[in-house]
Amino acid sequence: MEQTAEVVVIGAGIMGCSVAYHLAARGVRDIVVLERDQIARGSTSDAAGGIRLQFSTPTNIVLAQRSLEVWERFEERFGVDIGLRQQGYLFLLRSAAEVAEFRKNLLLQQSLGVPARWVSPEEIHQLNPAVVLEDVLGGTFCPRDGWADPFTATMGFASAARRLGVEIRQHTPVTGITVQDGRVSGVETAGGAIAAPLVVICAGARTREVGHMAGVEIPVDPYRRMSFVTEPFPAVPSTVPMTIDFQTSLYFHPEGPGFLFGMSNSEEPSSFQRTVDDEWLLRCVEELAKRAPVFEEARVKTGWAGLYEITPDDNPVLGYLDEVFGLVVAAGFSGHGFMQGPAIGACMAELLLDGRATTADITPFAPARFREGRLAQEHNVV
Repeated sequence: MEQTAEVVVIGAGIMGCSVAYHLAARGVRDIVVLERDQIARGSTSDAAGGIRLQFSTPTNIVLAQRSLEVWERFEERFGVDIGLRQQGYLFLLRSAAEVAEFRKNLLLQQSLGVPARWVSPEEIHQLNPAVVLEDVLGGTFCPRDGWADPFTATMGFASAARRLGVEIRQHTPVTGITVQDGRVSGVETAGGAIAAPLVVICAGARTREVGHMAGVEIPVDPYRRMSFVTEPFPAVPSTVPMTIDFQTSLYFHPEGPGFLFGMSNSEEPSSFQRTVDDEWLLRCVEELAKRAPVFEEARVKTGWAGLYEITPDDNPVLGYLDEVFGLVVAAGFSGHGFMQGPAIGACMAELLLDGRATTADITPFAPARFREGRLAQEHNVV
């Protein structure tokens, strides 16, 4: 007998688990989440865990604010310690164009209540004495920003969703999406079909291929990103903020007794490659030692590669897909998915149950914007 559900969610990363939880918390009782691997084992588990309020668009700023409110009280609300460390995000700027863009963004952030501020090279030295500043013109810093453990946080949402009756099926890839008369009618899996009037695609880097199952084009492509962690390294204070050289995208922050660091490769083409490139590791180490020479003495303990899910304007695709009634997407976060997970879950539940999102206005990120040529570019992308 074919199974039925009110809602099928495809993907059990931070987004799928948050969407399922928020729907269940609103009273939806027949939700099935389908995951091709295990909970939080896709892009979520490979994320650096950053949480920040410093964005360049109002929608992203509000999504980040609403999410941070949840992250700050996550243990109280969900009974799970996600290891939140609010030591700030420090952006280092080295060109007049970067300074102009970040000062403009700073005014927007402050107008929306973000406690970010401009910092001079002297103030940057106080925040992170390890950084070389000869070519740094200034930067921005927000003390509420920080980082947490993405895997633990996602499992917290998954456990809470299950307590509310959500069924999460691991190792159950979706093999097809059924559409009848322009309306979604369910999904197909190796374990059988599930009939449902609503299907939410939260498939991360695989969103485009999942959309193809319904004959829909969703412009989300996978790009490899690598992160590395050093051996214990007390030479740099463990209290320094997440530090980002915006020009190169190099970032580093304390991680346990060591430091986590990485850098994006703008020349690497889209792929599902998730192996570590030793040559890129050397390039990252060189840039890290150039920006903070003390790290020449550090040793790399481990490294891994994950996938960013990138769209043409570095912003997510959120909402109903016009081509198929009842087919919804929440994907393409371009590196911001984990940090925005709580608010996105709430927004999607509001959209599905109330007709519009009120936690944040997500209409600028509607899927139709690509077809209509009204992109919503996010500039603060690492």
